[in-house]
Amino acid sequence: MNLVFFSHPEFLGQQSMPRFTNMLTSGMRQRGHTVECWSPRPILSRMPAPNFIRKWLGHFDQYVLFPMSLRKKISAISKDTLFIFTDQALGPWVPLVCDRPHVIHCHDFLALKSALGEIPENPTSWTGQQYQDMIRRGFSKGKHFISVSHKTKDDLHRFLLEKPNSSDVVYNGFHKPFDTQDPQDARRRFGERIHLDLSDGYVLHVGANVWYKNRAGVIEIFDAWRSKYQKQLPLLMVGEPTKELLARQEQSPFKADIHWLTDIEDESLRLGYAGATAFLFPSLGEGFGWPIAEAMASGCPVITTDESPMTEVAGEAGFFIPRMTNDRSKVKEWADHASDVLQKIVSSKATDRAAIVSAGIENAKRFDTGRALDKIEEIYNRILNK
Repeated sequence: MNLVFFSHPEFLGQQSMPRFTNMLTSGMRQRGHTVECWSPRPILSRMPAPNFIRKWLGHFDQYVLFPMSLRKKISAISKDTLFIFTDQALGPWVPLVCDRPHVIHCHDFLALKSALGEIPENPTSWTGQQYQDMIRRGFSKGKHFISVSHKTKDDLHRFLLEKPNSSDVVYNGFHKPFDTQDPQDARRRFGERIHLDLSDGYVLHVGANVWYKNRAGVIEIFDAWRSKYQKQLPLLMVGEPTKELLARQEQSPFKADIHWLTDIEDESLRLGYAGATAFLFPSLGEGFGWPIAEAMASGCPVITTDESPMTEVAGEAGFFIPRMTNDRSKVKEWADHASDVLQKIVSSKATDRAAIVSAGIENAKRFDTGRALDKIEEIYNRILNK
């Protein structure tokens, strides 16, 4: 097959989407397909300017200059080419090839739902609402879609303006390897790297600084658990903290035991998962929820939200808590309940923990990269040969 991938520009500084794009492009090349990857180059956005101006210059690069540069290029591409959008957020480019074989990968619709007022935790400005409307009108021109979860597929169908020709679900495959290690050895080695004594274990969270990761909620649960059960385990938060999160840490009576880990390399992350006593992931929403699968593959019990897609990824192996309420007066009650679930894991007998770990490892096998790419390749072939 001749495959052309549309991807986000590098100048946006994203992490997860480039990894997903690389998984697709390298996987298809290894399967013998001809692959090109198209994305906007920084032209106006590389000019010296304040950040808010550069943001708008970046939009001009993406939605004016980039499409202008593609029109002749697209017409010269052979008719047996499949155009692939690696994210539905690239919707404004879909009309360029909507009359050619194409498919759109869909991840999450949290930004669009926020713009429509469906998520009170994340109000959206007027310009943000217009931007999301432009994206929606663009991807609605598409005819074929692949979603990373059934939740994403359900949201897609709700937002499309008409029924698509095809709509499939393919769970993500791991971008990098995660496996079990001896927990005590992992704690020792991880502790040496970050200069902490982790021999008794720790509670772990991994997440980017985006509102839906609910990192403040992680601290709420940790505070409730430490207060209620008088345990001494620290909380390790992987990812850069915001000023608001640092302020929340200062309010914690256990602030000295809350540690932020930034820019840690892959091997340290693997050790972190493998040595953790429990993994906390009380997300308010996801497209998929990678850390759930990563933790389980590493032998770490997972506590996450009892809503899809978190339930899809965790399966029967997860421990579930309700989504954190938006009512501040009820957050303490929510955290208290979650702390009971955390204590259940922390206090579990060795045989019970072994069963929990085994179930998680078995569940994580569903997210095999080769299996995901095989299914995606099959869908690409079906669309191109219709």
